[in-house]
Amino acid sequence: MNNLLRSLALLITLSLSGCGYNTLQSTDEQIKASWAEVLNQYQRRTDLVPNLVNVVKGFAAQEKDVLLGVTNARSKVGSIQATPELINDPEAFAKFQSVQGELTSALSRLLVVAENYPQLKSDANFRELQAQLEGTENRITVARSRYIKAVQEYNITVRSFPSNLTAMVFGFKVKPSFAVENEKAISVAPKVDFSKP
Repeated sequence: MNNLLRSLALLITLSLSGCGYNTLQSTDEQIKASWAEVLNQYQRRTDLVPNLVNVVKGFAAQEKDVLLGVTNARSKVGSIQATPELINDPEAFAKFQSVQGELTSALSRLLVVAENYPQLKSDANFRELQAQLEGTENRITVARSRYIKAVQEYNITVRSFPSNLTAMVFGFKVKPSFAVENEKAISVAPKVDFSKP
């Protein structure tokens, strides 16, 4: 009886591994790990924002709109529960991507404000925070790139024959990837104008 059970278990194992089940499992785990790193880097950026805003506040009191914009964007980021389940919900994923884009835009405006305050640019605290923020943005880019590659590998497995049959049986679905929100806008080449100082 035991030999029959072992043979049956071996047969099931071989049939599952041959139909892409193990690949689905491993690529799904790779996506989860990649997504965790994306969240980790976004959290690092969110944690840096209050310090950056406080440093800029002292120098740029009249730039309240920009500072308020950064604070509001950070608040929106904090309102979204960033969990591993987010990658299984395309709507929640799109909302997460949107609020992170708002924070990126607000931070860009904040750094432009700093250009108008020479004392701020030479302040050691600001320079350190700016360097950390730039490093974090680079880490976010790398983490997003790894996530995109992991999703690509997983989605190819989910959509390819015969592993698509296994995916259908076990409920594996295509996962969302990062996309450019303003694809139309970035397709237009920027204009460079040196006519004005």
